Amino acid sequence: YQRRVRGLGEVETSTPSKPKLDETRTMHAITWEGKKDVRYVQVPRPCITDPRDIILKVTATTICGSDLHLYSNAMLDMHKGDILGHEFMGLIDEVGPEVKRLNKGQRVVVAFDIACGTCDYCKREEYTCCDTTNPSKLMETMYGHRTSALYGYSHLTGGVPGGQAEYVRVPFADVNCLPIPDTVPDEKALYLSDVVPTAYYGVDCAEVKEGSTVAIWGLGPVGLLAARWAQIRKAKLVIGIDCVKERLDIAKKVLGITVIDYKEKDTVKAIAELVPGGVDCAIECVGFEYAKTWIHKIEMALGLETDTSDIFSEMFTSTRKCGNVAVIGVYTGYANHFPVGAMMEKGLTIRGGQSPTQKYWKMALEKIISGEFDPTFVVTTHGSLAEAPELYSKFHERTEGVIKVFLRPQALTEFGEQKIV
Repeated sequence: YQRRVRGLGEVETSTPSKPKLDETRTMHAITWEGKKDVRYVQVPRPCITDPRDIILKVTATTICGSDLHLYSNAMLDMHKGDILGHEFMGLIDEVGPEVKRLNKGQRVVVAFDIACGTCDYCKREEYTCCDTTNPSKLMETMYGHRTSALYGYSHLTGGVPGGQAEYVRVPFADVNCLPIPDTVPDEKALYLSDVVPTAYYGVDCAEVKEGSTVAIWGLGPVGLLAARWAQIRKAKLVIGIDCVKERLDIAKKVLGITVIDYKEKDTVKAIAELVPGGVDCAIECVGFEYAKTWIHKIEMALGLETDTSDIFSEMFTSTRKCGNVAVIGVYTGYANHFPVGAMMEKGLTIRGGQSPTQKYWKMALEKIISGEFDPTFVVTTHGSLAEAPELYSKFHERTEGVIKVFLRPQALTEFGEQKIV
């Protein structure tokens, strides 16, 4: 399979997807070595590869819920030795000669998506559909087109080394870095890299507005943050669906939203009781891997489908006629028994995709500075980069209440914060 995928080759891109490496200097990073096998290892440090690059010294990173698809080897086109991680921030260590807006020593968050800033998609602020940064011929073959490259998220999205490392090469830095004021600590700023804008994107796609009724499938970090954004947009009712006690507790006690434990209640029936005509807005924050019905569990186990449509069946049934459905959980391939009839006959509007982070992150930063939005309520676990392999396991197995982690490189946890805030 891997030989067949790699045999498709690569498409030319506007900047190399792989950095030049300095073999004389090493760093620590988290690499994928196989199913449920990630390791803290030493690898060569990246160098300036394109004059529009910076080299970032990472001060904070995390494990995203979507990283678990890689951990379980459910994501297409993973290669041994891939450096993981797509949410990270830090201090600029080196600056390429054509970088205009950034300086050495500046503290920045890096967008998880890599945008060139000049293609037609980027000009329309559709940054995660950037036309020039992802070399994957496999994606082009599967989807007809290539979306943007992403950090540390398989070769389907470019094979770009990720941010669970001490140093990262950041292409097109002027487009893909957000300077952070000293008044905003890393723990609040870090999640501007992905989950904060992604949650907002889901609410935006679902067209949540004042008076809306909203149901959110999945109360991981993105689902919880989406619920908070829905509240800020003055939704009348927000319903969260999950089965993990710690997630349900945060949703109830911190956010005060209505929750459904799908292991105790039938989701569709419970929503019908709460909103008889169906919700205005449905937001999917789960992803392709989590089948609920036996038919999808069997078909996925046999390789007859890559993704499950179980959640779509619930969402389309529970959304009102002419309602809005947003899909921000990760889906990659093909699903059987997709409820196309309900989608068409009910006149549902379906939108989804990866969040164009750069479109939303300045607004989100302003909300954080004002105190209206504080993402830290989803952070349950702190640790060092060296502890990431153990935390991947706990996060995947949903043990010890791990919902969102905050990681420092080992040297920073040992040396102290200094300029890091």
